[in-house]
Amino acid sequence: MTSLEPGIDPGLAALADAILIPPFPGTIPPPWILRAIERGLAGVTLFGPNVTGDTASLTGALRSAAAVEPVIAIDEEGGDVTRVAYAAGSPYPGNAALGAVDDVALTGDVYAAIGRDLARLGINIDLAPCADLLVAGGSAVIGTRSFGSDPNLVARHVTAAVTGLQRVGVAACAKHFPGHGSTAGDSHLALATVSGTVADLRVRDLRPFQAAIAAGALAVMPGHLRIPELTGDLPATLSPAVVTGLLRGELGFDGVVICDALEMKAASATFGIPEAAVLAAIAGVDLLCLGRDTDEAMYHAVRAALADAVTSGRLSADRLAQAANRVAALRAWLANASEAGEAAAPDAAAGADLGLLAARRALRRSGPVPASLVDALVIEVEPEENIAAGRFTWGFAPWAEARRIDPAAGDGVAADAIIAAAAGRPLVLAVRHGPGALPLVSALLAARADAIVVDMGVPAWTPPPGTAYLATYGASRACAQAAAEALGLA
Repeated sequence: MTSLEPGIDPGLAALADAILIPPFPGTIPPPWILRAIERGLAGVTLFGPNVTGDTASLTGALRSAAAVEPVIAIDEEGGDVTRVAYAAGSPYPGNAALGAVDDVALTGDVYAAIGRDLARLGINIDLAPCADLLVAGGSAVIGTRSFGSDPNLVARHVTAAVTGLQRVGVAACAKHFPGHGSTAGDSHLALATVSGTVADLRVRDLRPFQAAIAAGALAVMPGHLRIPELTGDLPATLSPAVVTGLLRGELGFDGVVICDALEMKAASATFGIPEAAVLAAIAGVDLLCLGRDTDEAMYHAVRAALADAVTSGRLSADRLAQAANRVAALRAWLANASEAGEAAAPDAAAGADLGLLAARRALRRSGPVPASLVDALVIEVEPEENIAAGRFTWGFAPWAEARRIDPAAGDGVAADAIIAAAAGRPLVLAVRHGPGALPLVSALLAARADAIVVDMGVPAWTPPPGTAYLATYGASRACAQAAAEALGLA
């Protein structure tokens, strides 16, 4: 026992370990993680900093420490939210682009390619797809992560995504139940309230999750979302009415419920992470994700809190055992999938080719878009950071020199300075929506009606008539390359 490991009843400690997937820093598993896996820890959650080295060796070390296939989970949605391709940008378009194409076979193939990429790295659970319905004027944190605003469209693409991942041996986790797309807030920062009534949820938001369940999704992730009629002031993650009542009872889901990161302020600000973990387990969550910035001490604190809750009678040992059994069944599925070797081919290059093909199909254009540009000035307008995506690599830099402007950061770049720099040159404006972005673009178009606008977010703005306009439905590398090709830059 190290100094960080409190004394816990061994049986309760084993039950707690069986439902935890903590993070760790770096590209090599630290000794405490390997010790925990040896004694029965369910697995780990990987984040961007973990996958910047030899990821296959990292996951191999985790497996070598485990008696049974461990859970090795990551957020890899494609598009704007990528961990594996964070430095270069994803070779796949995200859900908004796939929804715009509306070819479910293509969506299934893209998600199968993402799954193969993960399997080659030894990662066996993808915390995707987003099954959130993007309501007009709704969640900026979801944005291009949603397939769209039509429940039937989103449902059929969620089905394709789940099927695509799981046919290559990677478990899918549909999120963020019961739907993050109508919230004004970001649950990373505060408790986000879902708009409308429970009746609205049933008509609007639940259909994609029902589709995921029907498709055999092995996991569902509730979000830190408040639905006043159901949760009161609790987030859905900590609400028995949502997890046990709505998801398990009404929708009949019997797989593994994985919580969104408990360090997110919507859960941790009021309760702290250890207490949030206890409440999530009481609510019916089976697998607890602690969050990127939690450490070894927090893992032990959560483990101890779960054991104390059983000892005090707040949390039944049967509830922990039920969760542990579900996780064990998931790990058995993962072991069988890994042994089957279904994800061996094709290679990563084939996946990237498919991603670019999908991005080209998603590209929409209007107005007098030129086929070729010479000596263009490319201005990229940086949006406010989306915490889920982070400050990921985006834009035209691989194909054209570009100038990046961040209005929200107080760059103070006036439209007339850009107009002066673009004198006698074509002007390309690449924009992802955020504070200050559209006013700047509008001012530039007022002076340069011939400027070309490349919208790299969810198209939520109608350009002036006659504007040369391209919509990529995302800012991944694949989407940027498709736009660069259309402009003759690539």
